[in-house]
Amino acid sequence: MAHDLIVVGGGVVGAAAAHRAATAGASVVLVDRKHAGRATDAGAGIVGPALNTRDRPELLDLAAAAARAYPGLIAELTSGSINTGYERVGLLAVAIGEEESRRFQQFEDLVLDRCRRRGHPTDHELRAIDAEEARRRHPLLGDVRRAVLDTGAARVDGRKLAQALLAAARSAGAEIRHASVDTLGEVMTEAAAVIVAGGAWSPRFGEELGVTIPVEAQRGQIAHLAVPPEFGDSADWPMLSQRSDQYQVAWPGSRIAVGATREAGSGFVATTTVRGVQAVLDEATRVSPGLLDAELLEVRVGLRPVTPDLMPVIGRVAGRPQIVVATGHGPTGLTNGPYSGRLAADLALGRVVDHDLAPFAIDRDFA
Repeated sequence: MAHDLIVVGGGVVGAAAAHRAATAGASVVLVDRKHAGRATDAGAGIVGPALNTRDRPELLDLAAAAARAYPGLIAELTSGSINTGYERVGLLAVAIGEEESRRFQQFEDLVLDRCRRRGHPTDHELRAIDAEEARRRHPLLGDVRRAVLDTGAARVDGRKLAQALLAAARSAGAEIRHASVDTLGEVMTEAAAVIVAGGAWSPRFGEELGVTIPVEAQRGQIAHLAVPPEFGDSADWPMLSQRSDQYQVAWPGSRIAVGATREAGSGFVATTTVRGVQAVLDEATRVSPGLLDAELLEVRVGLRPVTPDLMPVIGRVAGRPQIVVATGHGPTGLTNGPYSGRLAADLALGRVVDHDLAPFAIDRDFA
């Protein structure tokens, strides 16, 4: 074989896998078609699983490990010229108005108790704060009644992170090809192992492998706005987690990303819609009335790879041990993707895998 590993897909999962393998001394080729609508290029970039009450325990464990691994990864990448935008600015969960406030107590009790029981986050503080402090930290907020702050949650720029991972992989000897892979047979003769990290496009290889890769595209629309100048620079504002399952991520230069829609059945149509943009902006301005005079800069569209149980697929294909699939991260791609890529690379190269991947097997019960 000419190479140790071929990675199909250049989003954050594939880029992280190529980086991990190349820095471990493996001969690596990454092949990427650069699909329009790739989730990595649109995601808001929230790394803050401590306030997540939606996901299963197995996925929360993966996310906690992924968040802990981030600082070390960023330290590896900072020797390059690309700034990934990673910074711990905190994540603020808020209840707006009386109705949300009544339901917020259950959420607050859950996340604080889980933090005590599970022992994470361990390197920063998770606490309830009053409305005055919440508005001081995030001045766009309206009628906030209750809030919980995770001081160590971080934001990351998905586009720049993927670029940095690819640049570091290339520096370590990886070859990056910008091409389409129509069948895995095209590349399997070149390498001892193959990682399928094609995001929402991964299922196209299922029939060839004799398995179902149960991933569908879910469209997400995210609006980027210019914060009105009277509120000053937003560089240090915490991210917002809204009770509607939407969010706001502020960036330096008075820029804020708000979103996102979760449009099942969208297929591979990576276009903006009036319905989607209106839903995002209505919710953003309900929580943060200070955005009513914001300038609409752009709307990004990403096609998330989503599985029926909302858990990723990370594992070998039965009967084809040289094939590893790593996809299906849905809305948690920028939190879990770099760590999942690392795990997939270790698995494909026969190295020690430092996380239990059984819950993410491709042949599991997805009910």
